[in-house]
Amino acid sequence: MRYVFLCLGWLFVALGVIGAFLPVMPTTPFLLLAVACFARSSPRLEAWLMNHKTFGPSLRNWRERGAISKRAKIMAISLMSVSYVGFWFGSHPAPWLAILVAACMIGPAIFMLTRPSE
Repeated sequence: MRYVFLCLGWLFVALGVIGAFLPVMPTTPFLLLAVACFARSSPRLEAWLMNHKTFGPSLRNWRERGAISKRAKIMAISLMSVSYVGFWFGSHPAPWLAILVAACMIGPAIFMLTRPSE
């Protein structure tokens, strides 16, 4: 199982790096999954991610306090809002689809807003 978690950890790191450059793909959730996989397979790689200059602070905040920074909350919810507006005006969805997409975005937004900030 150690090798399975190690491979999954690297897969999630790769997806997280891709997410750092693509605005429609998240970074931090994939890195959180990578840290969890590395915790079960490689303490050295887990420490590398947790102490990373760019990603380490948000990963440590989540692990220690379940916290999401205020800046990250604002960015995420703003991008979700802009994405929904683009979806609405770009595709003119049926009402049921517009409600479904809104519900899929509101759920994570509420989750983020209810987490403590730094």
